[in-house]
Amino acid sequence: MTGRGNVTTERMDGAAAVRAASAFRLIYAEAFAGPPYYETGEAVDAAFLRFPRQAGSPGFRAALARTGDGEPVGMAYGHPVPADTSWWRELTVPVPEEVSREDGHRTFGLMELAVRERWRGQGVARRLHATLLDGLDAERALLNVHPESGPALAAYRAWGYRKAGEGRPGGGAAELHDVMVLDLRRPLSGRTPHPPPLG
Repeated sequence: MTGRGNVTTERMDGAAAVRAASAFRLIYAEAFAGPPYYETGEAVDAAFLRFPRQAGSPGFRAALARTGDGEPVGMAYGHPVPADTSWWRELTVPVPEEVSREDGHRTFGLMELAVRERWRGQGVARRLHATLLDGLDAERALLNVHPESGPALAAYRAWGYRKAGEGRPGGGAAELHDVMVLDLRRPLSGRTPHPPPLG
């Protein structure tokens, strides 16, 4: 567990994250209610019906930030990308096989990273990201980010992510997202931009 000021970040396994699902849900619902996400109550309900299954994925880990009195501030979670993932197949332009090859260990998929508005700009997102990825035995991290979330893109770039392409998460009619990759074999950047909901 790490802290700064009155905000502490804690890494959790899947079982602990499910027990704290109400905190993750509160952060998710508030952080993604506005532009460019506009998540509805129905969409939040659907996301947290999936949450226990996601938390049961091999290698799942989460990070939760709270104030000293326990108020949820921010969260992040993800799990290793399985060998049969559709993530790379959702790109609009295919990437070479040496890029898209997965074996269940090579890549950590960062599914969500969000900070409630009141606590943005204080380095909470950067600490959540570092807490989540610390000690990972993976070659790289992978995420999708909405291209209209300018602060999120700036944060990810500052942390060392690079754009690998564009894709529609879940396929179909989903909006295009930037697919970004971070090389975990290099030290993470310590720069702290002003983070947004980051998703």
